[in-house]
Amino acid sequence: MVGYDPEAKCVSTLEAAAAGSAAGLVNRVLVSPLDVIKIRFQLQIEPLSSGDPLAKYHGILQAAQRIFREEGLVAFWKGHVPAQFLSVGYGAVQFMVFESLTKLVHNVTSYSARDSFVHFVCGGLAACTATVAVQPVDTLRTRFAAQGEPKIYHSLRHAVVTMYQTEGPWTFYRGLTPTIIAVFPYAGLQFSFYNILQQFSEWVIPAEGKKAGNVKNLVCGSCAGIISKTLTYPLDLFKKRLQVGGFEHARAAFGQVRIYRGLLDCIRQIMREEGPGGFFKGLSPSLLKAAVSTGLIFFWYELFCSLLCALKNTDIATKKES
Repeated sequence: MVGYDPEAKCVSTLEAAAAGSAAGLVNRVLVSPLDVIKIRFQLQIEPLSSGDPLAKYHGILQAAQRIFREEGLVAFWKGHVPAQFLSVGYGAVQFMVFESLTKLVHNVTSYSARDSFVHFVCGGLAACTATVAVQPVDTLRTRFAAQGEPKIYHSLRHAVVTMYQTEGPWTFYRGLTPTIIAVFPYAGLQFSFYNILQQFSEWVIPAEGKKAGNVKNLVCGSCAGIISKTLTYPLDLFKKRLQVGGFEHARAAFGQVRIYRGLLDCIRQIMREEGPGGFFKGLSPSLLKAAVSTGLIFFWYELFCSLLCALKNTDIATKKES
């Protein structure tokens, strides 16, 4: 049900937005711990190695244990309120725009809405639209997840007021350039590979084996997430480094800090001080998160769409009987 299907006119644009919101909400609760660990890895200047005595984090399990020991269980859901706003808003806008664009392409061009290239372009454009809409919330989420103890921001309102007064309104859009550059291919590849894998599974799996559709959606989504994340990961790291600009004093407890004057300066400094491997810091938890998150987002979206269709069909049947 991902993308417009002229043969199954079941989910409207608003219903797609509702399903995307619900999928984002459930998904965020489940993947937040991995997201916090990934952000901590991305922001660490020191090598992610146990051989470096200055490195605070050097592995997923070690990082999880240290965060739990030093900050408690709730630390894995730091920034969860803005993260939920992010997930709900992003899911709604992304799937609503994606469904609208695939429908538009099908109706006004010679391309099929089920074509993988169409899914790549429409998925990328939908993600860019959603990113611009929720970027301020994403910056807030990153700040909350990145801060240690004692906390700089005590609440969402306090963070918004403090950032606006001390850094100005544009601080909420820090890292937008690498985000837009990264999100188009990342989301486009997600939707495209999900479509390709779905078509491949329909060809491979016999008709009697298609009852496990939800499991298939989860597996296809996970594989699509891993592929797309690996190909676009460095840009996500650049975004995180730029988003905490002006926030260096809160990072002192985690090790060295750097000030970047923009995207190109960020790339140059990472290459000079951390080497090519610096561009892939946090890749392990990021891939794990991408597999879980992308798999679940498509799983929940398809499930909620199916539930909405079932409810609509039940209402139609009830009205006919009446």
